[in-house]
Amino acid sequence: PIRIRGPGGCGKIHDEIMKEIGEVSPSMKSISKINIGRTNVSVSRFGFGGVFIGDPDEITTDDQAQATLAAAYDGGVRYFDTAPWYGNTKSEHRLGQFLRNKPRQDFAISTKVGRVYSRPADEADFKANSPWAKRWLGGLPFELRFDYTYDGVMRSYEDSLARLGLARVDCLAVHDLDPRHQKSEAGVAAALDQLEQGRGFAALRELKEQGEIGAIGAGINEVGMISRFVERFEMDYFLIASPYNLLEQTALAEDLPLCEEHGIGVVLGAVFASGILASGWRAGAKFRYQAADTAILERVREIDLICQRHGVPLTAAALQFPLHHGAVNCIIPGANHPDQVTANLAAYTTAIPDDLWRELKQQGHLPLEAPTPG
Repeated sequence: PIRIRGPGGCGKIHDEIMKEIGEVSPSMKSISKINIGRTNVSVSRFGFGGVFIGDPDEITTDDQAQATLAAAYDGGVRYFDTAPWYGNTKSEHRLGQFLRNKPRQDFAISTKVGRVYSRPADEADFKANSPWAKRWLGGLPFELRFDYTYDGVMRSYEDSLARLGLARVDCLAVHDLDPRHQKSEAGVAAALDQLEQGRGFAALRELKEQGEIGAIGAGINEVGMISRFVERFEMDYFLIASPYNLLEQTALAEDLPLCEEHGIGVVLGAVFASGILASGWRAGAKFRYQAADTAILERVREIDLICQRHGVPLTAAALQFPLHHGAVNCIIPGANHPDQVTANLAAYTTAIPDDLWRELKQQGHLPLEAPTPG
């Protein structure tokens, strides 16, 4: 996410950028829509990711969070993604506070299952020692457990509805069933068994058959997990958080073709590679949620210089690149300030010459087979 600073404050900047994007009416802008995979769930191709209103690295006031969501909605965004994990339930509370005052037919929302929250036995000890508390600088004081069983999925779903203040969500995704979060291959196998033998996926299927949700998905952080889901479950979409962006295309070889083959949609998170494609090649810039090493910083510097030669902001190339792949339905960049939203919307509509993509391929920064215009 990017911040724009200048005279007149964020309200003036928001208005100026929105004029450039174009208005449908004084209060509503238009972003093209698409159905997720083969479902009837319609989403705006530019969505909103709710990670940063969960306060991972800085404290955001409730007023600022609501202003951020308003900037997205006024900019034409009609798809919002969140999860109980973001801020230990804070993101769901904030998103629900905003969306439940909007016409329900006008937006789509997704949240996730796999973590069940409860009050910690000792709140002070939780805040001081729990890794879940330390992950979110401004997170709420609730303890979690992973649970992919039937009861766990249903409990998570009902709790999310209560936090959001909504009677239904459009999409429900299995969250963080991967080696990084389950700590080992044995942990992944056990969680997959909970989802299958413990009937967690049966719960998702029931919700879809009853019309309570329109799409079943899974959040994926690493290559190789998509095939494991596809061989066991009938999936509607995957939310891919890292392996396909301007800096990394490891999902291009197998995961994305597999989605195309099975008619499975892709929602793309982490279009900025968790930060560095927005902040640029500065010390401390984040790549895959860690400080980027020297080699990554140099790659981003070279990509940025190529973008500059073609008069294109790095952020514009980062936002638009993944949408050229046929499997990718939409992107969901996150934000925690209105200026970030308006800047990203402007970058999303920036014209990019075909020669930029050609040079990125010629210089080895994109695979030749990566889908791009021209």
